[in-house]
Amino acid sequence: MKYKIIFFLFFSLIFFNGNAQCAMCRAVLESEESQSMAEGVNDGIQFLMVFPYLLVGGVAFLIYWKFLRSKKEIQ
Repeated sequence: MKYKIIFFLFFSLIFFNGNAQCAMCRAVLESEESQSMAEGVNDGIQFLMVFPYLLVGGVAFLIYWKFLRSKKEIQ
């Protein structure tokens, strides 16, 4: 149980710098001289990708919590 918590915290607190642009967006934004707009679009896409992961993580936590609680009631 302790290892599961450590594993979860380790992988949930890791942040990485990825490129989240589609091919069409990248082609249009790379043709510009300044890369500030491309970085802004990339940051916006990464920001929008946070919410599905939070939603799935929240649902998984609720299922785990309900399962743990029902297991304690049986004993």
